[in-house]
Amino acid sequence: MIQHPAILALSIASLLTCFMLAYAAWYGTRILEKWDLASGSELQLELERRTYLISVILSYTLIFQILSLFLYIFTADNLHTQFTGAMCAAGSLAVNSYGYPVLIMKIVNCLLAGVWLIINHVDTHGYDYPLIKTKYGLLNVLAPLILLEAVLQFAYFLNLKADVITSCCGSLFSTDKRSIAGEVAALPNGPMQMAFFGMIALTAIVGIVFYAKGKWGGIFSLLSSLTFVVSAAALISFICLYFYELPSHHCPFCILQREYSYVGYALYATLLGGAVCGLGVGALKPFITHPSLSRFIPLIQRRLALVTLVLYLLFTLIVSWRMLSTSFTLG
Repeated sequence: MIQHPAILALSIASLLTCFMLAYAAWYGTRILEKWDLASGSELQLELERRTYLISVILSYTLIFQILSLFLYIFTADNLHTQFTGAMCAAGSLAVNSYGYPVLIMKIVNCLLAGVWLIINHVDTHGYDYPLIKTKYGLLNVLAPLILLEAVLQFAYFLNLKADVITSCCGSLFSTDKRSIAGEVAALPNGPMQMAFFGMIALTAIVGIVFYAKGKWGGIFSLLSSLTFVVSAAALISFICLYFYELPSHHCPFCILQREYSYVGYALYATLLGGAVCGLGVGALKPFITHPSLSRFIPLIQRRLALVTLVLYLLFTLIVSWRMLSTSFTLG
């Protein structure tokens, strides 16, 4: 099983990612301790040259880290034919106790990596490296999390056994099952629809006000994060049902398959992209008064808010189109 091409690709990529992050984190720690822009010492000049190299390395590394989330889900879905009882990625991830923790870690790291990339982009536009300690402080948080993810991922792949009988998605996301997935699947349809469309509408209103007048940036960032959580719950609770046209099939993974036109990838990409950009608006807020960034940050925040609104709108349009185009209805 470990020799599967996708598993090898993910494993090798994780090792390279961890190596590059360890290298970057080591120099990042030196920068946090020794950085002094007012100094003209040889050490300071070396750190200034080194930070350009580290920024480039981390940019490519964290972009792949974000993409690895989708590759991991694709691999888990592709492997489901190897296990008795599995119908999609849900069953493959349940083969051992590491599958779902890896997925959760990848989602968390995807969001943090996106925020780091935003902060790094803004930092390169300041003449005095204004966010350098902030981004390397965040790196020291992100690097151990990605290392933990890599360890869990290796444990997951290493413990994949073809003779294991796993649970199908219908069982894992059953409304009768006493688990987090079961509780989310059992959320009432009517209130969840109101919560989902209400959060989208509220986030859009606040986002438009922020884009037009520059007000309520912190509120918009908070709302976009809440919208991400509510939308993820709604996806399991009622959205998937319209794609499957079955009142009891709450699996969030089957929509990644060809028979549903791989629509799950579009849904997850827009949802995660919106969350990252929304978080970026809030992450930049404390630095808006910095002299070298006072003009640039408001511009970037407005662009991030616009991207968030567009991505959440696309997510809502896909969901609404499916709900309106199918004859399937929920009571």
